[in-house]
Amino acid sequence: MKTLKITIEFWKEGNVYVARSPELDMVAQGDSLEKARGNLYKVIEIQFEEMRDLGTLKEFLAEAGYKPKDDIVESEKEIISFDKSLVKVGHLL
Repeated sequence: MKTLKITIEFWKEGNVYVARSPELDMVAQGDSLEKARGNLYKVIEIQFEEMRDLGTLKEFLAEAGYKPKDDIVESEKEIISFDKSLVKVGHLL
């Protein structure tokens, strides 16, 4: 069995916690951080099962930059930073 290395972003929207894997572009939610994380794991498992059945899983992982390295499958694309910035867009609103 291989292990997939992912990044998880957590957001809070009202009383709901959102977990997102930017590498996979998959999202789940829950009423706590741990439930959101667990639901994200379930979403990934279900999506991967469906893609495997369709024969598209390897292509999906390759497009996301993932390559197997021993027992760990990780993306060659590395998220190195997040930044919160202010951008003037008043004339567009």
